[in-house]
Amino acid sequence: MPISLMRRELETALMPAVTVVPASQLLIITLIAFLTVVDLFATQALLPMLAAHYQVSPAAMGLAVNACTLGMAIGGLSVALLSQHIDRRSGIIKSLLVLSVPTFLLAYAPNLPIFAFLRIVQGLCMASAFGLTLAYLGERFTAEQSAGAFAAYITGNVASNLAGRFVAAAVVDHAGLAANFFVFSALNVAGAALVYANVKQATMPVVSVVVTQTPPDPWWINLKKADMRAAFGIGFCILFAFIGTFTYVNFILVAPPLSVGMMTLGFIYFIFLPSIITTPLAGALAHRIGHKPALWFALAVAVAGLPLIAIPSLLSVLTGMVLIAAGTFLAQALATGFVGRAAKSNRAAASGIYLASYFTGGLVGTAVLGAIFDRFGWTACVIGIGASLVVAAWLVRYLNTGAVKVLSKPDVN
Repeated sequence: MPISLMRRELETALMPAVTVVPASQLLIITLIAFLTVVDLFATQALLPMLAAHYQVSPAAMGLAVNACTLGMAIGGLSVALLSQHIDRRSGIIKSLLVLSVPTFLLAYAPNLPIFAFLRIVQGLCMASAFGLTLAYLGERFTAEQSAGAFAAYITGNVASNLAGRFVAAAVVDHAGLAANFFVFSALNVAGAALVYANVKQATMPVVSVVVTQTPPDPWWINLKKADMRAAFGIGFCILFAFIGTFTYVNFILVAPPLSVGMMTLGFIYFIFLPSIITTPLAGALAHRIGHKPALWFALAVAVAGLPLIAIPSLLSVLTGMVLIAAGTFLAQALATGFVGRAAKSNRAAASGIYLASYFTGGLVGTAVLGAIFDRFGWTACVIGIGASLVVAAWLVRYLNTGAVKVLSKPDVN
């Protein structure tokens, strides 16, 4: 019998009958994601208060708060470079435990440079845990299962945006700024405990075997592929737009004529609730209409919200925020799923490069759109956000979506 036929029969025999990830496992994946990135955007809800506390401009405070995206970009590249030497489970646990330290120390940051430095360290830890988890999911699930697993992970990201901002606003409103960072440090430790107790049960067994031993591909192999470069660029544009919207809209919400209070600002971020419902549908949407149409649809939803957030009406701004959140998170789930499944080898490196590009987009968006906001105002900032979404839509055409339909052997890099 030919070796190729023997291999196919062996892989078929080992293929699990279950193609849907159990709900209990999806819940664990969602909670891990939630506790991994809950620090990332929660602090954005405190931007007006932090700017007043440190007596700096909105752009300066926005850059300091979002300095974690620099750490996440560096952390993403570190995962790409060192993935072959990092055990997934222990790496995630250690990253979350270390994350609790700078989170705690933020309560005592005496000035803006130290605040920004601690946010960068937070980003390094979050990116390590994030990238290793994405690689773990890509390696341990089948192609059919991975769509749901990645969507569950991004859903946890969405939930952290909602609950994180709400909790941050509530704690600061009742107990002050320092207490907020103590609470989130405890959540980091809780995330490490959750991974320690559950991650080994949260994934499916390896679904095929490696018949021949081949040397691992270098970490940069994915940069040679045009469709992967396009996916990395899409990630850059998505967070560029998201950061631009949800960093500087806070200053519009608390200023006249909207003039919302801190506690009300926390409740406003329930606008992420629809995204928690729609993001898990990313896999089904891609399967039904195709990956490219699904991404174009998601980006179009986000673009539709831009004119609304430029209108000085609370209802209009909230409606626009709902559409932008739903569209960008859906696009993020689709792009993340594409990278996780289209990378035929060294998935940890592919995930790391994607995260580096994604969070670099957030850092650049913070700096560029902050400067536009300070100098030209909110309407000009919204135009800049729209430009990044248009570029993302243009990059979608370069994706080789046929690649995600092929079940490749898992790698252990």
